[in-house]
Amino acid sequence: MNNQNRAPEAEVVQLCHELIRIDTTNDGTGSGPGERAAAEYVAGKLDEVGIGCEFYESEPGRTTLVAHWEPEGCDPSLPPLLVHGHTDVVPANAADWQVDPFSGELRDGCIWGRGAVDMKDFDAMVLSVVRDRVRTGRPSRRPLRLVFTADEEAGGTLGALWLADRHPDTVADCSEAIGEVGGFSLTIRDDLRLYLVQTAEKGLSWLRLIADGVAGHGSMRNDHNAVTELAAAVSRIGAHRWPHRITPAQQGFLDAVSEALEVRIDTDNVEETLSRLGSISRMVGATMGNTTNPTMLEAGYKVNVIPGQATAGVDGRVVPGAEEEFLATMKELLGDKVRMEYVIHEPAIETEFAGDLVTAMQKSLQSEDSGARAVPYLMSGGTDAKAWTKLGVRCFGFAPLKLPPELDFVGMFHGVDERVPTESLEFGAKVLDHFLEIA
Repeated sequence: MNNQNRAPEAEVVQLCHELIRIDTTNDGTGSGPGERAAAEYVAGKLDEVGIGCEFYESEPGRTTLVAHWEPEGCDPSLPPLLVHGHTDVVPANAADWQVDPFSGELRDGCIWGRGAVDMKDFDAMVLSVVRDRVRTGRPSRRPLRLVFTADEEAGGTLGALWLADRHPDTVADCSEAIGEVGGFSLTIRDDLRLYLVQTAEKGLSWLRLIADGVAGHGSMRNDHNAVTELAAAVSRIGAHRWPHRITPAQQGFLDAVSEALEVRIDTDNVEETLSRLGSISRMVGATMGNTTNPTMLEAGYKVNVIPGQATAGVDGRVVPGAEEEFLATMKELLGDKVRMEYVIHEPAIETEFAGDLVTAMQKSLQSEDSGARAVPYLMSGGTDAKAWTKLGVRCFGFAPLKLPPELDFVGMFHGVDERVPTESLEFGAKVLDHFLEIA
């Protein structure tokens, strides 16, 4: 092995800059014009070091890339490690930003742009590390399966879920996976940083509520007004306070924070208790139980016409093990005159925070940060991990970043002025490099 010339972080900033400049906006309407261009960019970077790729398209331009890296010197008896990232990003309104959201501008020690943290930073880390390992003749411990997906930001129906359904052979031989939204630091004090490893994520229940009534003239009394029935149901749902359902991942995180801060965490008021941790407290609060947020309303076409139907959209998120409770409560909240149908329905997932892969995460973090401590957590959102879990793959969120304590990292996801420190990127590449050595 040519360890003397190793520099896994050498390209990561430039690669992230170039990836952000590819506009891969996914607005959820079915179009993703930049995903093919991003897949071709990734393929080109892997091809430069002799790694071949395959493209899989659910629809024209909705491109997912799969690459196999089984270098000489790795242990072929071990199942491949799935390393996955998505190339699409949510929309960005340029007028709201300090910089062009697709410029990848370097400013104040950060790379700015849509996708900087969600998740072209990790895509760049993977490319930088793998390219350096090939060039320096340093194999990973086990074979790697590299997957860069389309459509994650719209639920993955044209990306990971489609691939797992139509081409399960691409990842079915993998037993474990790492991907986004985990491995980032939470500074407790100068000599202690908790690195949050995602071991669970809430289920996704995007709902369409439908109220049917009797159409009529707006000047007449109407006891079967669809708008009235729907509005009442939406109000009940929005006001409902779901009971706490603390999962093993959530309990592991709360225990670790309680010990680190030397405080007793009030589960009835967790956001206030953890307010000193910044915006992460909002995410913790959102994972104490199920949540339902009304997000869309639609009815009518003229002020003096009572419509025969009204619809609403609700973003429901369900903690592991609480699906039956969610359905029973929603039925009660909807009442007899409003029905619901799923727009997207993906169950919650959870895996144990234990095993050789977790040990490798802790060791690789400590190789670059002596104050690092890996802890589990439950994520309020969803990722492509739901697709791989269906095939029996244990999934972890591990995209390592050592972050400045003052950075509102959680607020960067889908936020205005999304950015990632270049030092954090370089740290992440070095940790990932060490991880692939021992994972």
